[in-house]
Amino acid sequence: MKILMIIISYLLGSIPTAFIVMKLVKGIDIRKAGSGNVGGMNTYEVSGSKLLGFIVFVVDFLKGLFSVLLAKKFFPEDFLMIGLSTFFVVLGHCFSIWIGFKGGRGLATAFGSTITFVPAAFFIWALIWLAVYIRSKNIHLGNIWATLSAFILLVFNFNFFKKFLYPSTENFYEYFLVVLIVLGLIFIKHIEPLKEILSKTRLKKEV
Repeated sequence: MKILMIIISYLLGSIPTAFIVMKLVKGIDIRKAGSGNVGGMNTYEVSGSKLLGFIVFVVDFLKGLFSVLLAKKFFPEDFLMIGLSTFFVVLGHCFSIWIGFKGGRGLATAFGSTITFVPAAFFIWALIWLAVYIRSKNIHLGNIWATLSAFILLVFNFNFFKKFLYPSTENFYEYFLVVLIVLGLIFIKHIEPLKEILSKTRLKKEV
C-alpha cells in the first residue's frame, strides 16, 4: 500500500498543468517558450495572462494538497509516509514522465503539500521570500534565499517545530530526511536561476 501511495503521489504531481493549459489555450509548447519552466510564472510570462498563470498555480497547488490529504487518510499517524508523499508529488511536478521529465520548480505543489502537514514551513518560507523580494525585486533570489533559510531554521529548531507537524514525530532523522529531500529538490530546480544571478552579479562588478 505504501508503494502504491508513492506511485499515486508521483503521478498526481506529474500532471503537467502548464503544458496542458498552454497547448489547449495558446497552442504553445511551454517547454520551448520563455524560461522553459512548466509552471504558473512562465505561463503568465509567455501568455501575458494573469488568469492562466493563476489557474496553473491553483491546480499545481491542489495536486500537492490532494496527495497529502490522501496519504493522511490511509496513513494518518505516519509522518515519514506523508513526508514521502510530499516529496514524490513535488518530484512528479518537477520531472514529469509525460513531458520528457521536464517540469516546474515545485513551489506551488510544495505549498499545497505542506500547508496541512508542515504549515510552519509554508509560512516561514513565504515570509522570508517576501522580505528578500521586497529588497531585491528578484523572484528567483527570493525563492533561493527562502528555501535555504527555511532549511536551516527547520533543521536547527526541531524541538520547537515538531509541535507544528500534523502528524508529529519524535524522530529527528525522519524529520531531517523529509525537510532535506523536499527543500533540496526545490533548490536543485533553482540552480540555473542561481547561476544566472551570480553571472549578472559578476558582470556588474567587472563593469
